Amino acid sequence: MRPKFHITATSNWINDPNGVVKFKGRYHVFFQYHPHGITWGPMHWGHVISEDLVHWKHLPIALRPDESYDRDGCFSGSAIEKDGKLYLIYTGNVGLPNGGYQVQALAVSEDGIRFTKFEGNPILPSPNSDVINGTDFRDPKVWKKDGKFYCVIGSKNVEGTHGQ
Repeated sequence: MRPKFHITATSNWINDPNGVVKFKGRYHVFFQYHPHGITWGPMHWGHVISEDLVHWKHLPIALRPDESYDRDGCFSGSAIEKDGKLYLIYTGNVGLPNGGYQVQALAVSEDGIRFTKFEGNPILPSPNSDVINGTDFRDPKVWKKDGKFYCVIGSKNVEGTHGQ
């Protein structure tokens, strides 16, 4: 029996909720989703909506790993509404967990259902610097305060730790 008040995928692997947002009168929840297997795999963004936070409707996959900058997974991120459009800000994964790098990317929708990836992606390339480790540069959280947008991104330093 499926849970009655808990968001689940229609099948296969699900984890990390992403981009919980209210857009055009509906609540949207996106989540990490591997539609091709019951174990962790190339992450997509699953998508459900609700008008009451109790009854959920499954929508088509919002993000697929189909570009050079996210070919090995569309990792966690967030969602914001701006000027009547819904924006998804997410981590594009290339080559991990066996070496590689991560970048930040953007997708936009006018209807909250069909998303188009920004032609200028990645919006933040992998830092791969002598300070930040580009293999753990992920999970952007974007919010608006006092008319300005802010973003924090998790990362490790070059020693592979999260620092102090």
